[in-house]
Amino acid sequence: MAQVLEQIEELIQPILDDLGLELVDLIYQRETRGWVLRFLLDKEGGINLDDCAQASREFSAILDVEDVLDTAYTLEVSSPGIDRPLKKPRDFERFSGQQIKVKTVVAIDPDERGRKRKTFIGMLDGLDGDKILLTVKEKKAAQILIPLDQIDSANLEYEF
Repeated sequence: MAQVLEQIEELIQPILDDLGLELVDLIYQRETRGWVLRFLLDKEGGINLDDCAQASREFSAILDVEDVLDTAYTLEVSSPGIDRPLKKPRDFERFSGQQIKVKTVVAIDPDERGRKRKTFIGMLDGLDGDKILLTVKEKKAAQILIPLDQIDSANLEYEF
């Protein structure tokens, strides 16, 4: 499956470049109504409905020609939403200064007090090599390092 998704990414990258769009995430999964191929796109300043519609038309055309997927599927193209996933190292640089929620693969002890956990919410302070810097506020603010390879998921986190 990963190989097919990589092939799809390679096919659509020239389209993304032409349209000035960024692929945030590509998901191919079975849902209640059948298989769904979902593209989450963004661009500097935010993506709009016209961007999504144009990308959808062009993706559909190239995927029909190349016939990469052997099952019927629904094509969806949308924005990543306000809880945008952070996947790539450049995402952690770009959204430095924003509040994020991070779930780790294994429980870690951020303050070395024997309280391991997997979920952290805090201010993203950027990257330090292959680790993200995150300032978490509990009893007092503390900066922790989380290795990129230990992140299961990370999303922007907004407080309302």
